[in-house]
Amino acid sequence: MRMSAILSERRGLSPAASHRRPLAPRRAVQLADVAVEVLIAEALLTPKPALVDRRGPGAHDDLDLSRLLRSARSLHGMFQRMAALAAGREPDRLLREELALIGRAGECDMLAATGGSNAHRGAIWALGLLVAALALRSDATPGEVAAQAGRIAAFPDRFAPLRGTNGASVCRRYGVRGARGEASDGFPHVVNIGLPALRAARARGAGETCARLDALMAIMARLDDTCLLHRGGAAALHAAQGGAREVLAAGGSSTAAGRRALLRLDADLLARRASPGGCADLLAACLFLDRAATAAAPIFSAPTR
Repeated sequence: MRMSAILSERRGLSPAASHRRPLAPRRAVQLADVAVEVLIAEALLTPKPALVDRRGPGAHDDLDLSRLLRSARSLHGMFQRMAALAAGREPDRLLREELALIGRAGECDMLAATGGSNAHRGAIWALGLLVAALALRSDATPGEVAAQAGRIAAFPDRFAPLRGTNGASVCRRYGVRGARGEASDGFPHVVNIGLPALRAARARGAGETCARLDALMAIMARLDDTCLLHRGGAAALHAAQGGAREVLAAGGSSTAAGRRALLRLDADLLARRASPGGCADLLAACLFLDRAATAAAPIFSAPTR
């Protein structure tokens, strides 16, 4: 079922919609532009351990770079709708449920674009919340945007599907916070770990590719990634965290020793068929908030390459 059909099922869900301040169409489009841009940037970043990149599908059997890019582009309308919906609102259960409804419709568009492969379900959750939070207040700092997204995420969703997810079962089995906990906590692995690592690498003179890889390694060294736990158990998670710490201890991906450590980590995770998809989602969130903080225009500057 496509987005328009799903949204039509609950036209009366939001009585608050008539009282909110409309978001300028161009502003909503800009937010969607950047959300898609950072998903594409994350996909193209190479080499990422056991993740889809320019070299190949990583540890995935059902994804490749072309599918990942099609998925990212298919989500533009979803992000634009989320931004327009959230403008002028305050975090509450109704907003949370309406965003979730748009997100589930966006998942349908993603699956249609990829032929049934789950390319960006985690990123829909994380970036959707951040897009909505930034639409609420465009002059907020990254920490304030993440905190606002956390307030939205903390509300329950009465219309959530009853079927469980792999992430939810992993959270119960291993006692970890997962994507829902990360969001409700205000994205600490993005604000307190990924963004500082990205900026520190740039300050050391690392190129943008290496700075983004180092941010990914910093997140991976600390995150209890439910994708890794689902695919390879605790052993895969510990291997990823330890390998990421080795990359950083060697000076990061811009050094010869750090690059060798990164490629060893890649080989290890490929052998385990374990992909750190949660870390990739949070890297995209990190890049989104970085753009929000550094753009020269009122919301975002024109995309740069």
